[in-house]
Amino acid sequence: MDKINGWVDIHAHFTPPTTAEARETQWRQLRDAHLLTPEPHHWRPEMMLAAMDGLGIATQMLSPALLDAPLPQLRAWNDYGAQLVADHPGRFGLLAGLPTDDPDAALAEIARGDTETHPDGYILFTRWAGVALGDPRLAPIWEELDRRSAVLFVHPSAVAPVFRQTAVLVEFPFETTRTVVDLLYAGFFRRYPRLTVVLAHCGGALPALSGRLGLLGAEEYVFNPLGLTAEDIRTDLAKLYLDTAASGTDANLAAAVTMVPRDHIVYGADAGVPCSNENNMKRNIDALRNSHVLAPQEVEELGRRAFDLFPAAAQRHRDAIAAPA
Repeated sequence: MDKINGWVDIHAHFTPPTTAEARETQWRQLRDAHLLTPEPHHWRPEMMLAAMDGLGIATQMLSPALLDAPLPQLRAWNDYGAQLVADHPGRFGLLAGLPTDDPDAALAEIARGDTETHPDGYILFTRWAGVALGDPRLAPIWEELDRRSAVLFVHPSAVAPVFRQTAVLVEFPFETTRTVVDLLYAGFFRRYPRLTVVLAHCGGALPALSGRLGLLGAEEYVFNPLGLTAEDIRTDLAKLYLDTAASGTDANLAAAVTMVPRDHIVYGADAGVPCSNENNMKRNIDALRNSHVLAPQEVEELGRRAFDLFPAAAQRHRDAIAAPA
């Protein structure tokens, strides 16, 4: 693997060590939800590093694959992620989880990061314990993160499967879309201009629907309490960043570049979860490298762009390269 020119993966999940029994239980729960993986998922850092080397990924921004967990468990996962970064500073970064159902607890976890976990940014699930990101009670969280000019990675929460099909295919993308539209009309992207917001899975269905939002989103029959104009809608959507996780095809990219500038697309693999494997991650990279939407140079820039968003991770990567073997 080319350590100097390797890519940066903004979308990679980790799981702390667990028991075979717990993995078996999770596997059966996933199969009950129609995610028909052949065996239990077992995350290990050495396997992740080997996969990164095989795919040409220099650095991964790890985030917890955790939903609706009690606060002590979330904190423990963040601590484990911080330890992974400490153990492999040139290979891993941390996007810490936040309990976005509880503003006080979230603010405490942000403050704890200053002295203990030192995250590069934060993963935000679209809902935490049933509370959506657009809930007005969460304003203190966004004010603090905006003050810090934080990078936020928005990822869909678990949603119920429909028509016997795994939620990974359709429901996840639409969960992201619903959440961002809610934030849009709440004025989130105007009220917190210093935040950098990256959407998982190329924004789900949002890029494909962005033209419809621009065309109809300011009509008088739309709930639009801030009076956003069509131009306001297009401007706010263009502020977003999109990752390429399971979305590196020309169909995804063609929609993406109609909504955001080309330099707002970053590489993501969706590594470290049961629905991803080296085969489908490799196919996604191949789709990017063979794109008819992006030029080869644009693809290479996309692959390393996340270093611009996470300067501390970029510095750790440079330090690791410069260190004697």
